[in-house]
Amino acid sequence: MKFIALGMLTISGAMTGGCVMAVGNTSTDTRPVAIERETISYETSPCFGTCPVYRVTVQPDGSGVFEGKRFTKVSGIRAFRASPDQYRAFAAKLERYRPRQGEQLIQPGHPGCQNAPTDMPSVDIRWNEASGASQHLSFYYGCAMANQAMNEALRSAPNELPIEQFIAPN
Repeated sequence: MKFIALGMLTISGAMTGGCVMAVGNTSTDTRPVAIERETISYETSPCFGTCPVYRVTVQPDGSGVFEGKRFTKVSGIRAFRASPDQYRAFAAKLERYRPRQGEQLIQPGHPGCQNAPTDMPSVDIRWNEASGASQHLSFYYGCAMANQAMNEALRSAPNELPIEQFIAPN
């Protein structure tokens, strides 16, 4: 009986072993690449004032969801559709700052952020791949002194998506 079970295990292993397919970035470049069902989630945090607080999640096919939380024209969840060019422009603005793997925190007390003011908002960006892999960037805008280009790119990225009518203040 043990021989039969072992034989079945070997056969099933051989059957699944022949169906391996490379997915994602197979070049020598180690940066993650967008795949068909990857999502990008961009979420702002409160500040000392009336900074808009919202989350937007978008997929390469342009389907997206906006969730207004505070100081946005729209509160709650709204679906939207971006064109492929709008999605690519949004993703391109963020790509340079996408961690190769895991997460990167640029916040007070972490490398790259010393003597930051305490009343600024931050942004959390998550790239979630269909494979289950993900990358996360948390950037505190008070750290902008040493990261001006990053500050500008991250702040302006949502302008590439058709969500202005949800964010614009009343």
